[in-house]
Amino acid sequence: MVARKVEIIDDCNGKKLVKINAIRFSGKRNMDWKEVREYLKAYVGESYKVSDAEDMVFIGNDLPDEYTGSRYTYKLMGAIAKAKANAAQAIPELIEIADNKRYRENTDQRHVYNAKLGWYRYDSRFALPVFDESGKIERYNVFRATMLIRHATDEKMYLYDILDIKKETSNSLNS
Repeated sequence: MVARKVEIIDDCNGKKLVKINAIRFSGKRNMDWKEVREYLKAYVGESYKVSDAEDMVFIGNDLPDEYTGSRYTYKLMGAIAKAKANAAQAIPELIEIADNKRYRENTDQRHVYNAKLGWYRYDSRFALPVFDESGKIERYNVFRATMLIRHATDEKMYLYDILDIKKETSNSLNS
């Protein structure tokens, strides 16, 4: 894994947020999701703790393909696609600061094994830099996202995807 420029900070309201200090994946129109998929493979086999709930979340073999090839990802364009691609740099920290745990029973036959014990959702937040014409960081745009976690038959929880990414329009960080 390449060195990551990521840190956990408190915003002006005292809420945790992952500050990503570099744009690794960029594109004017389309994201190179194959590059993001390759990057995510470095996380497979790792596990991270959700501080708020003290849950261990594992990274399984399915994350790279689901993260980059889900129906949700397929529909993304522009800034939100760029935000999801670059959020891949901060998977450990996004899991660590996740909160607002919610449970949903599995009702989909295709997930009868890999999510037999249901699904959990957590909220997380991250900030990405916005650069001025000279290449200096002008400010950070703040995004919120939902982390989708599957609870498998081995009784472990696995990160499955990051969904519902929204820019917090009233919230930006100064550099």
